[in-house]
Amino acid sequence: MYASLNVLKAFGVTIQRFLESYVDDFKWFLKGGFGYRYKSAEALKERQSPRGRGLFVVQYPKERLPQPERFRGFPFLIEERCTACGTCARACPPQCIWITRATDENGKSLRRPESFYIDIGMCMNCGFCAEFCPFDAIKMGHEYEIASFEGGKDLVWGLEKLTRPVSYHAEIHPAAYAEEEAKKAEKA
Repeated sequence: MYASLNVLKAFGVTIQRFLESYVDDFKWFLKGGFGYRYKSAEALKERQSPRGRGLFVVQYPKERLPQPERFRGFPFLIEERCTACGTCARACPPQCIWITRATDENGKSLRRPESFYIDIGMCMNCGFCAEFCPFDAIKMGHEYEIASFEGGKDLVWGLEKLTRPVSYHAEIHPAAYAEEEAKKAEKA
């Protein structure tokens, strides 16, 4: 009895959202709105915000919703920050990160990676690699589309595909970047 009552409540919420979308669009039409209402990303973002009402459809892949700042896609490396310490590889639950440290001509190890690979096909986007990195060299990006016709070969990303400039991090994570910069300035 209790389960069927919850199913009816859930169905009621679905019907309410469905009707709200028509009521909201009708109010917009009465205010003088004509044509396709959600042409811009800002209009779609407003519709999916907590203030938005009703259902909406995104014509994917032509239209894409902007990702929230804290969205965890696949990891990327920030240029010149990685010291090849291996903390990210040890913290990774599926063990999909492989690092080899660069060496000079005398065999002495350098504080940079010679090779750095992430098997994106195995990566579970948990963010542990970024969380435990002591040098803030690895961050979670906004990439999530990794379909490939080549199979496993295209899903192992090396340094050339993983490395991004600091400006990329500042662009997709503005609040986190500002917070990091404030901490650095406070330490200095």
